[in-house]
Amino acid sequence: MSAPAPTPKNDGSPNGLGPTRIRDLAAIAVVTGVAAWLLVRVDYGDWPSLPLLAGIALYVIAALEVIIAFVVRSRLEHRGVGADSSQLHPLTAAKIVALAKASALLGALATGFWVGLLVFLLTQRGELDAAGRDLPGAVVGLVGAVALVAAALWLEYCCRVPKDSGDDPATGT
Repeated sequence: MSAPAPTPKNDGSPNGLGPTRIRDLAAIAVVTGVAAWLLVRVDYGDWPSLPLLAGIALYVIAALEVIIAFVVRSRLEHRGVGADSSQLHPLTAAKIVALAKASALLGALATGFWVGLLVFLLTQRGELDAAGRDLPGAVVGLVGAVALVAAALWLEYCCRVPKDSGDDPATGT
């Protein structure tokens, strides 16, 4: 007896691996935000002050992914996917998609954390001097996290193979 063939999901792929959904990232950010707010609420007094550039690594990753997206997009538009050295190798494309998906998850987690921290800081700004001092660093971190999510989603989008125009590359018609 053989196992039944997997049934395609809504995106048409048999294993259900499709584009990253914004609602999934939002759910991750909300859960992380609540957890971060609770953690900060309980333990903020023991934390060191937040540096202004605490989220700078997120900007660096986002910038690298934007650069990779431009390269991938150019390769796909002009040369396509294949084993030729001028083309984007299929395994490389798969690795880039995995990077984009992982970065989108990291960005969602970071967004939730920074939002949870910001909510706490904004509610405590008048009562704690440290909350006012940490606010700019949290805003910088949040912007970096959102930029990472946007860059990751765009990189994933750029990895999609363009639709065939109906021309057969073998015959040229």
